[in-house]
Amino acid sequence: MKNLISILLISCFGFTCAAQKIFSVQYANQADVKVYVVDYENQADLNVYKVEYANQAGKNDGKWFFTEYGNQAKKKVYYVDYQNQADLKIYFVEYENQAGWRNKAKQHLLY
Repeated sequence: MKNLISILLISCFGFTCAAQKIFSVQYANQADVKVYVVDYENQADLNVYKVEYANQAGKNDGKWFFTEYGNQAKKKVYYVDYQNQADLKIYFVEYENQAGWRNKAKQHLLY
């Protein structure tokens, strides 16, 4: 019984602390994904929440940790100036529970 409770607690904690390690590059040709930050949540493909610690990284669910170096990141992103240049449109949210995909058709970009 104690093992079952422990497994459930670990599973729940794992789901709430999942994120991706991201690095922002200076040039478009260095990026895996080109992103555009939209002004309104309803325009976004993905709502992004910035987590504070690297150990919170793990899944493709909109919780991002920005690394200091490119070789520490799972994905490299480049911020474009116009929506039509972007592979992915994102919106930064204030709370962790707001993060997630709004357009699941683009989810493959961050795997």
